[in-house]
Amino acid sequence: MTAASYAILFLGALAGGFVSGLAGFGTALMALGIWLYVLPPTLAVPLVLVCSVIAQVSTLPSIWKSIDFRLVWPFIIGGLAGVPIGILLVARADPAAFKLTIGIFLLVFPTALFLQKKPMSIAFGGKWADGAIGFAGGILGGLAGLSGPLPILWASVRGWGKAQRRGVFQTFNFTILFAALCIQVASGLVKIEIVWLVACAFPGTLLGAYIGSRVYHALSERNFSDVVLALLFLSGVALMWSGVAPK
Repeated sequence: MTAASYAILFLGALAGGFVSGLAGFGTALMALGIWLYVLPPTLAVPLVLVCSVIAQVSTLPSIWKSIDFRLVWPFIIGGLAGVPIGILLVARADPAAFKLTIGIFLLVFPTALFLQKKPMSIAFGGKWADGAIGFAGGILGGLAGLSGPLPILWASVRGWGKAQRRGVFQTFNFTILFAALCIQVASGLVKIEIVWLVACAFPGTLLGAYIGSRVYHALSERNFSDVVLALLFLSGVALMWSGVAPK
């Protein structure tokens, strides 16, 4: 790799860490598109998983006291049950159709929530509904690394506060991504080259996560909601583009 390649690697780590520190998710959204300019997917995807875990571990202490585990545990149990199913579906799913379907979903629903004048507060289904959403998120995580969007949208319509939503986002995503990383390591999909890349990306990830965390604590409830919905919308745009762009 050239000096320019290492600079791009650091920039991707910084951007991914910042978004993760700011919103509790989104490392792949920012970093993967940058890293794919200099790394093959076989290295970029595991690197995203590792840096996602690093960023979320580094910011956990700053939000730990605000995490309500009574809200989180149904999502985690459902999500862990769904991951293996998602992995089994990888060989059967049509990637283009999948990306377009989820992309449209992520364009429509965040826009609708943003335009909703009165905050929503849906109590339907209780813990069972939370677990079902976590289960669906786990399937999407195992299938395409998209564990976050469904629980994030669901937490938004539940009417929970900023700290409650952030606790759900970050704890759920950390658990699912860590599980996915362990499965990849156990399956031999993580190559030895990843160790050097992680070492190079580590400082940028930590710095970005630190800056993002400081910005998060300065955001109001409304500002945080707008940031989360904007990131989900951008995820939808990226998925739509990757599904229809010429190969």
